[in-house]
Amino acid sequence: MKLVVQVKLLPTPEQAAALTDTLHRVNTAANQVSAVAFEQFGLRGRELPLRTLCYGDLKAGGLGAQAAQHVIKRVVDAYTTLRANLRNGNFGSPASKRRRKAEAKPIVFRADAAHTFDDRNLSWQLDAGTVSIWTVAGRCKNLRFVCSPDQAKMLAAHRKGESDLVHRDGKWFLLATCDVPEPQVYEPVDWVGVDRGIVNLATTSDGDNHQGRRLDRYRRWQARKRAELQATRTRAAARLLKKRARRETRHARHVNHTIAKQVVAVAARTGRGIALEELGGIRGRVTVPRDQRARLSSWPFQQLGAFIAYKAQRAGVPYLEVDPAYTSQRCPRCGHTARTNRPTRDDFCCRRCGLAGPADVVAGVNVRDRARSAWVFVNMPQPAPA
Repeated sequence: MKLVVQVKLLPTPEQAAALTDTLHRVNTAANQVSAVAFEQFGLRGRELPLRTLCYGDLKAGGLGAQAAQHVIKRVVDAYTTLRANLRNGNFGSPASKRRRKAEAKPIVFRADAAHTFDDRNLSWQLDAGTVSIWTVAGRCKNLRFVCSPDQAKMLAAHRKGESDLVHRDGKWFLLATCDVPEPQVYEPVDWVGVDRGIVNLATTSDGDNHQGRRLDRYRRWQARKRAELQATRTRAAARLLKKRARRETRHARHVNHTIAKQVVAVAARTGRGIALEELGGIRGRVTVPRDQRARLSSWPFQQLGAFIAYKAQRAGVPYLEVDPAYTSQRCPRCGHTARTNRPTRDDFCCRRCGLAGPADVVAGVNVRDRARSAWVFVNMPQPAPA
C-alpha cells in the first residue's frame, strides 16, 4: 500500500527565496502549457504531443529537463482529473453553469501550487537530515528537514517514487511517497461493529464510545468566530478565515486519526475484524432542518471510515462494510424492527422482547452480526464450473 510521509523543511532565507522562485516559475510554465493544451486539444491533451509542442520552450525558459517533463505531466494529469470529474457529474449536469464554466477555459495553476520532484532532481541524505533539490537558481544542497523517528524509519525503508514540494502557511514541506508492504489479513475470531454518528462519532459493539461533543463544541466556537470575521468584510479577515478553516480541518483530522487508531488497536489485539456501515451518499438521502445542515455537512464520517480502512489494511486486520439499513431500529436478540424501538436518540427498547440499552451500542451490535454473515460469503469458495 502507498502512504505519504510529510516532512518539514528548514530552509535558510536564501534557500527559501530559491524555492519560492522555483514554484512560481514552474507554475507559470504549467499555465502556458495548459493554455496550449486547451487550444490544441481541448480537454483531451496527451503527454507526447504536448512534449513536441512545449518541451523546447520550457527548456529555453530556464527549466531543467526533468522539471519540464514534470510540468507537462502535471498538466496532462490535471486534465485527466477534470474529465473524470465531468464524467462522474461532480460539476453538475451538462447544462449547469458550473460545468459550462469548467469546460470553457484552460486549467489555471496557483503561483504556489505544489510541484513534483523525482530522484533525478531530488536526493535524500537521511543520515544527515538534509535533501538536495533542483531550483531555478541551481542545485540547493544541505537543505535541512525534520520528521519523527517513525517517519525517518519509513523513509529509509520504503520511500519510492516521487515527492511533492509544498508551500503552506509560510512553511515548506516535502510529501514523500512510501510503498509499504501489506501484511497478510488474518482469519478473524469475531468482529467489532462500529456505528458512526454526529453526537457520538464512533460507538463499538463492545460499548466503547468516542463522543463528538468536544469536536462539536469546537466547531460551534469556530462558526461564531467565522461570523465575526465575515462581518468585517476585509482582506485581512478573508485571510484569517482561510487560516481558521485549515486549522479546523486539521483538528477534525487529528480526532479521526485518534479514534481510528484506537479501534484498529483493539481489533488487532483481540484477533477480530472491523465492520462499518456503508454510508455512501448519505448527504443526498438524509434531510435535516435548516439549522442542522451545516452540522450534517461537516460530519466527518467518511474521513473516519477511510482512516479506519487504511489503518486496518496496514495492520492486517479484516475490514468489511455492511448494509446500514435499520441498524439502529432492529433488535439484535429477536430481530424485531420498528421505528418505535428507538423512542429517543440515545435509547433503544425493543417493543417485542424488551431488550433495552444505548441505541448506538445496539447499532454496533447489529453491524457486528451482519459482518459475521457477510464474512461467510466473502470467503466462500468459487463454485466449480458446470
